[in-house]
Amino acid sequence: MTGLIECHLDACEGFSRVVAQAEGRWERRSPCPEWDARGVVEHVIGFHDVLLLRPLEAKPRRPKGDPAEGWRVTQAAIGSALNRFADDPRPPVRDEPTGDLGRLLPALSAEVLVHTWDLARAIGVDPALDPRLCRLTLAVVRTNQRQLRDSGMFGAPVPVAEQADATTLLVAFQGRDPSWTA
Repeated sequence: MTGLIECHLDACEGFSRVVAQAEGRWERRSPCPEWDARGVVEHVIGFHDVLLLRPLEAKPRRPKGDPAEGWRVTQAAIGSALNRFADDPRPPVRDEPTGDLGRLLPALSAEVLVHTWDLARAIGVDPALDPRLCRLTLAVVRTNQRQLRDSGMFGAPVPVAEQADATTLLVAFQGRDPSWTA
């Protein structure tokens, strides 16, 4: 369990690095047609609230209108909540929407990684995704391809060369065009 937690916290830290560069560019469109840069951050905050923080009774109070500060507060709450359950893959949670943390965290990490890429593309910076995390996440999402596609949250995989780098393979698998620019 500790390894899954560390991977998720690492993915969140990468997202934080991109969020920190977004000031003044919140209205830029993203690869997600329905969201601008601000919407991507709000989505990442929201899915952590619904799937992790509320069930663990750890949802923080956030300032309104400041996506960077909202994410900072959320990231701190994620770290605090997950560290309480490092040795227990089935913590006592209410309204457990997607099963135990051992199943939930890899899916959340995949979301964070692809939305880090989305946000970075929206604001025109390098996402600098950790290749190790991308490879690990790609292995997980490939085994859960049916659920991923059935969720409607990702488009069909975008064809790329099998020898492409790990970031390209991951975002393409999750329905993103790796050559997308704002």
